[in-house]
Amino acid sequence: MQKSGQAMKLYTFILVLFIITTVYCSAIPTNEKKQRVQDKPLSDEEHEVHGEHNNDYDHDAFLGHEEAETFDQLSPEESKRRLAIIVDKIDKDKDGEVTEPELKEWIQYVQRRYIVTDTDRMWKDHAPDDDNSLSWESYQKRTFGYSDEPVEGAPTYEYKDMIMRDKRRWHQADKNGDGKMTKEEFQDFLHPEEAEHMRGIVVDETLEDIDKDGDGYISLQEYIDDIWGDDDEDDENDPENEGEPDWVKSEREQFANFRDKDHDGRLDKHEIREWIIPEDYDHSTAEAEHLIRSSDENRDGKLSKEEILDKYDLFVGSQATDFGEALTKHDEF
Repeated sequence: MQKSGQAMKLYTFILVLFIITTVYCSAIPTNEKKQRVQDKPLSDEEHEVHGEHNNDYDHDAFLGHEEAETFDQLSPEESKRRLAIIVDKIDKDKDGEVTEPELKEWIQYVQRRYIVTDTDRMWKDHAPDDDNSLSWESYQKRTFGYSDEPVEGAPTYEYKDMIMRDKRRWHQADKNGDGKMTKEEFQDFLHPEEAEHMRGIVVDETLEDIDKDGDGYISLQEYIDDIWGDDDEDDENDPENEGEPDWVKSEREQFANFRDKDHDGRLDKHEIREWIIPEDYDHSTAEAEHLIRSSDENRDGKLSKEEILDKYDLFVGSQATDFGEALTKHDEF
């Protein structure tokens, strides 16, 4: 299935895909525009294509591109064998059935494990001080190459916008205000979308990235420019937008009918927050419901191991596989 690079820009994360968050380097940055942090969908892929569920959404979201390529090389027999091991882990009460709460708990565990693993890696990379804390000066030097303030004439001046942006996030994550990070605070710094007290920073950074005219709002055109890009942008003077692909036209409708709550033609901070960090949508619940709905042959509301293995291609493309690592490194559980 051909992927749309433009559509993928709308669903940043990602995690990671990743569904992931802002990228932090271990050297002087070469680009001032960092990836925007949002409440992450489970893949950069579109969830539905022409009204049908896109299995690539699951596959890329939970395996990642490289892991997906590796997993694609496994035989169906080997895939099922490894997936069976995962099913036993998901089935907490060992009754031979996987319920929606069990599947949701597993998906959430996978998400948390990624965040903890990523934080561990970055914490070690930044070499905490002797008191097992990380100072702003140490972080800045490790990330940007210099610890001096980004004043005109200083080596860091070229990166002043990035430094000030990081510093603002740093102060918000520093709960006790001592200027240093504990490992827990550093996790909030790296993954602000996961911490309630950091949500305002996520909104501010999103607004700054998209609001090109600096009026404090996101207009429809700025919204479309962000997800489509200048290279493919249709003529703004074309009232019918006839050159736009259908998915862009759909996003215009989404903006007008759902994102712009007060219908004033622009998004304020409250509307941006509802867009990128929706309070009433739980990705893990939605994914668990989808997996059960798609695999529950006898319609009893839960899944047997046989039902899961019969749909192995769906599950190995879901969060249940822990980005492929749960299948390839099952001995770690």
